[in-house]
Amino acid sequence: MEVSVLNIKGQETGRKVTLNEAIFGIEPNDHVIYLDVKQFMANRRQGTAKSKERSEISGSTRKLGRQKGGGGARHGDINSPLLRGGARVFGPKPRDYSFKLNKKVKQLARKSALTYKAQENAVLVLEDFSFDAPKTKEFVNITKNLKVDGKKLLFVLPSADKNVYLSARNLQRAEVMLASNVNTYKVLNADVLVITEKSLECIDAVLNK
Repeated sequence: MEVSVLNIKGQETGRKVTLNEAIFGIEPNDHVIYLDVKQFMANRRQGTAKSKERSEISGSTRKLGRQKGGGGARHGDINSPLLRGGARVFGPKPRDYSFKLNKKVKQLARKSALTYKAQENAVLVLEDFSFDAPKTKEFVNITKNLKVDGKKLLFVLPSADKNVYLSARNLQRAEVMLASNVNTYKVLNADVLVITEKSLECIDAVLNK
């Protein structure tokens, strides 16, 4: 699949690049996408939810009423889960939600996500660029020139560029990411992928190991 290379003014440079069929043209696997996104979301969970159990609540252990004949459910002390202010039965405890996925599964998931974007014609290839200083206005102009302003954008860069990152930081619907860190969730969450020429080479190198 050939894609025209654009400059930051949104004009065609006259050059074309071929998207690697082994990455952007495979048969997508929905199940591995689900697993990779599930792992990404699970790894973001703090897992710090905690409620007190019966043994952790401060209160008298005196039995409040007799076992039978009270006309209600039997219960013991004031810490009973049956009473207001009492303990919680089987409440949450701090835990780690993360789980392991094989590297090849994650690789296939990312290839599948990139293939879906290519099929939707949601991949733009931009010639390599940089800013002399952080300028949000310049970054906004690029999105307008590319006619993608108002959409969720994922800009993929080959290496860290502080000026570009700071220029996009205040924009709610734009995110800048390194090619080596591209993941399934971020790709699917974006409406349009804007990938620089060198970033394509980095993605090829990372996903074709």
